[in-house]
Amino acid sequence: MKILRILLLIILLLGVSLGISLAVTRPEPPPDGSESARRLEPGPYAVDLSEEIWIDPSRRTDANGDYEGDDQRSFRVAVWSPMGVPGPYPLLVYSHGFMSTRHGGTHIAEHMASHGYVVIAADFPLTSFTAPGDPNADDVVHQPADVSFLIDRALALRPDQRAFSGGIDRSRIGVLGLSLGGLTTTLVAFHPTLADPRVSAAISIAGPSAFFGPAYFDFADVPFLMIAGTHDAMIPYAANAQPIPDLIRNGGLLTLAGGSHAGFSYPMSGPMRILGNPDELGCASLMQNLELEPEESPFANLGGAEEGMLDASDTPLPCEVRFEEALPAGRQQMLTVLGVRAFFEQHFSTDEAERAAHARYLSETLPREIAETSYTPSRRS
Repeated sequence: MKILRILLLIILLLGVSLGISLAVTRPEPPPDGSESARRLEPGPYAVDLSEEIWIDPSRRTDANGDYEGDDQRSFRVAVWSPMGVPGPYPLLVYSHGFMSTRHGGTHIAEHMASHGYVVIAADFPLTSFTAPGDPNADDVVHQPADVSFLIDRALALRPDQRAFSGGIDRSRIGVLGLSLGGLTTTLVAFHPTLADPRVSAAISIAGPSAFFGPAYFDFADVPFLMIAGTHDAMIPYAANAQPIPDLIRNGGLLTLAGGSHAGFSYPMSGPMRILGNPDELGCASLMQNLELEPEESPFANLGGAEEGMLDASDTPLPCEVRFEEALPAGRQQMLTVLGVRAFFEQHFSTDEAERAAHARYLSETLPREIAETSYTPSRRS
C-alpha cells in the first residue's frame, strides 16, 4: 500500500506540474478592446465537420518503398462548413505539410467556416503522416492536381451529399497550405502547367520558395500572401520568405518575429507546447524521413528557367541552424488566423467597403497592434 501511495503521489505531482506548465505557456491574447481581439472571436455561424473518403480513379499513386502503388488516388477528407446561412459560399482548400494530416490547419478551418467559408483539407496519398511506405516529399509534384480534384468534388456535391445548404461560389476559390502544402499552394496558383485557373487567391504559410523567380509569378494574376516566421529552422526565412515582395505583383509578406516552422501546425498549440521550440522536435522527425543531398534542389523536377524557376542548389538545408527561443505556438497560430482571414476577406468579401477594411487591417492595424507582426507589400509594379 505504501508503494501505491507513493506512485499516486508521483502521478499527482506530475499532473500538477503539467497543469502549471500548460498555464504558464498559454498564449497571450491580443490587447483587450483591440480590433485584433475582436477579429479573433469566432464568427456568427456554428461549424459542421464532416469526414469523407474521396477517390480519384483517373490518376494513379506511385509505388513508394514497400508500397506497390495503386491505380487510383484516395483521400481522407475533412470538410468544415457554416451552419444556418445559405450559400453560395467561398471555398478554401488547405494543403497540409510533410508528415502531417488534414487536421493540421484545424484552427484556420474552424475560424474561417464560422465566418461563412467552406474549408476542405485532405490527407495527400504519399506525403501525409500515414502514407504507405513512409512519407515521400517527391510526390508533391502530383499534389496540385490533387487540389484540383478536391475543387472538382466540392463543386459537384449534390445537396444530399453535403452538410451545408447551398453551393460553392466558383468566383471565390482560395488555396492555402503549410510548408510542403505551401509549396503545393504556390504551384496550383501559378505554375505554367500545374496551376488551376479557378484559384483566385493563395496563401503560402512557410512554404519552400527559394527556387521561384519573378517570372514564375507572372504566369497567373493571383493575389498571393506569404506568412512566415523569422526563427523557422526548416524553411529558412531569409532564403524563402524575405524575397517574396520583390517577386510578386499583387500581395505581400506577413512576418511573425520569432515564429518557428512547426509552430504553425495545430497540434503544437496543445500540450506539446511545453517542449519549447517546436522546431527541435519537428527537425528530429523531418530529417528521419527526408532524403536531401547538399547542393541539390529536392524540387528540381518541378521545372527550370522556362517555368520561371531558379537554381536553388545553394539554398541552406533544413535544420542546419541553432534553435532560438521561439514565439509560443498558440500565439503564432492566433496571428496566422488573423492574417489568413484578413487576406481572403480582402479579396472575397462581397462588400467593397469591407474589402478595403480588411486590406487596411492586414497592412496597417495588425502590425500596429501586435508587436511581433510586420507586413511588407509587393514591390513589383
